[in-house]
Amino acid sequence: MPVDTDALYWDPYDARFAADPWPVWKRMREEAPLYYNDKHDFYAITRFADVERAFTFPETFSSSRGSILELIKADMEIPPGTLIFEDPPVHDIHRKLIARVFSPRRISALEPLVRQFCVDCLDPLAGQQRFDLIEALGAEMPMKVIGMLLGIPESGQAAFREQADAMLRTEDGGKMDTSDGIVITHEALGDYIDWRVQHPSDDVITELLTTEFEDENGVTRTLTRDEIMMYVTVLAGAGNETTGRLIGWMASTLARHPEQRAELAADPSLIPGAVEEVLRLEPPGPFDGRYVKQDVEFHGQTVPAGSAILLVIGAANRDPERYQDPDTFDIRRKVGLHLTFAIGPHYCLGAALARLEGRIALEEILKRWPSWEVGWNEAKLQQTSSVRGWERLPLLVG
Repeated sequence: MPVDTDALYWDPYDARFAADPWPVWKRMREEAPLYYNDKHDFYAITRFADVERAFTFPETFSSSRGSILELIKADMEIPPGTLIFEDPPVHDIHRKLIARVFSPRRISALEPLVRQFCVDCLDPLAGQQRFDLIEALGAEMPMKVIGMLLGIPESGQAAFREQADAMLRTEDGGKMDTSDGIVITHEALGDYIDWRVQHPSDDVITELLTTEFEDENGVTRTLTRDEIMMYVTVLAGAGNETTGRLIGWMASTLARHPEQRAELAADPSLIPGAVEEVLRLEPPGPFDGRYVKQDVEFHGQTVPAGSAILLVIGAANRDPERYQDPDTFDIRRKVGLHLTFAIGPHYCLGAALARLEGRIALEEILKRWPSWEVGWNEAKLQQTSSVRGWERLPLLVG
């Protein structure tokens, strides 16, 4: 059923908007830069400057009730240690601890391991004329890489990924089920943490177990087992949900731009810029929610305290006030700042890791297949109310 093109309406739960949200987001930027949806009772902002402002003022735009609309509206208790659902100063204390997980040394050390994983996934596809890139690489790679970084046992990675995917997936018009809370249990990880207590090593889990810090109550201590479980669960879940979709968006976008894909195949030094442009143009997390703690004004209108507001990153990343020809894909664009990884206190800790995975995946794909088509009739977008990406993406390479 086509979307009504006369009345300005956007609904994050309506799958009709998932395939091509750009026209309605453009209208929202131009006609209603502060948009209100009365059906689901939320506000939305779409201009770059407004989204940037909201990201950088957590005292007004709070993450403490979650960053997904369903969680904010549910007003549920967020488990302690859920870093992405915290505000300063508690968030800053916890973030400082977790930031060491993503040190440049650790990220750099992962490169040969990530590349070998890509090789192992893609080499067996040689000679095939068709394969699903999400099944072959996109669904597996992020959890494998975060497992390399954090030490998540292989025996638990598949179960964790499936549980995280199931929690976020929704039916058309539906919402994420929050009735059982948002904690993902992970017995294999718990067993691994317990084993690491007795067998310390030079790894992330050992460092999290042994590092002393001053908590929000002024107490000097180390993290508890449950806190480490929550941190690692949040990090693994966030990375799994977004980076896999980046791989799909790179392949589908380049299929629509074969001339630029040929340039990348001929000159791999252009690949980091192409990854950045895909991140800008097709952000895997196209909007982020906040709870409004105090009245705030946008464009002469007041958003009252207690409201839920969506920061529409996808629209902001295509704001013509910020980018020239914003809807045009250009691998040579000097992107500068985009908002796909947020900005301010909640800037994505895993941004460097996501860029590394995207670059290596694209390098290895282009080495083997400098051109491909997409089987669009069989391709399928996954329906969730928080992330946007391909569930199936058949590539025709023969």
